Amino acid sequence: MMNKKIKKFIKKKNKIKLVCLTAYSKNISVILDKFCDLILVGDSLANVVYGMKNTHNITLEIMKNHARSVKLGVKKSLTVVDMPKGSYTNNNLAIKNAKYLIKETNCDAIKIESNNKNFHIIKSLTNKKIPVMGHIGFTPQFKKKFKISGKKESDKKKLINEAKNIEKAGAFSIVLECISEKVAREITKTLKIPTIGIGASKYCDGQILVTDDILGLSGFYPKFVKKYVKLDKIVSKAVNKYKNEVKRVSFPKKNNSF
Repeated sequence: MMNKKIKKFIKKKNKIKLVCLTAYSKNISVILDKFCDLILVGDSLANVVYGMKNTHNITLEIMKNHARSVKLGVKKSLTVVDMPKGSYTNNNLAIKNAKYLIKETNCDAIKIESNNKNFHIIKSLTNKKIPVMGHIGFTPQFKKKFKISGKKESDKKKLINEAKNIEKAGAFSIVLECISEKVAREITKTLKIPTIGIGASKYCDGQILVTDDILGLSGFYPKFVKKYVKLDKIVSKAVNKYKNEVKRVSFPKKNNSF
């Protein structure tokens, strides 16, 4: 039986745009839960939190721990956790690790990046009633060099077929990352499941960004990112004020002491 949150998420296709963001801790997920349809515990935490060059070395245990923290702050949003690279190389391994992640974190679904060959992995998971979100276009687990997909006619056909195969395998939604506007629009029209864009135009059913990017904390701001606040400056100002008060011994005051 399909999760009620997933059913609700799917029903919003063609009706209302879906709002999605990443979270890696309870402190952030508590805030996002008030505004988001979906919160993704993304393997981007490898870059954002751990300062790794790519997402290739983040482990299942690290993903589990962050997903647990995130889920503690969520009441209404659909919560999805990324399967890290190497955790779904065959059907049995994928089932084992996906079951483990969902059981240990209480998240609603897992996300898998497509390499245009692993549709059978998605199918094996959905056959076991494990909800899967797909991911095509720029897939950092499989592609080392960043590029926009869908500019060439051959790319267009490949991406559309890839999206169709992911839907056919039973995925409830699909992330379109850095895909040309024309192709993203066509995929969105073609599929019955929601498309969530990141650098893939306004024509997707919803949008997702890395929360640290929109808050101005990551230092990584590609074209598809919009900074909604320069939180780094706000934090710096607060920390500097604290530093000055400590040095002047104006903090702690009597009302901060016991």
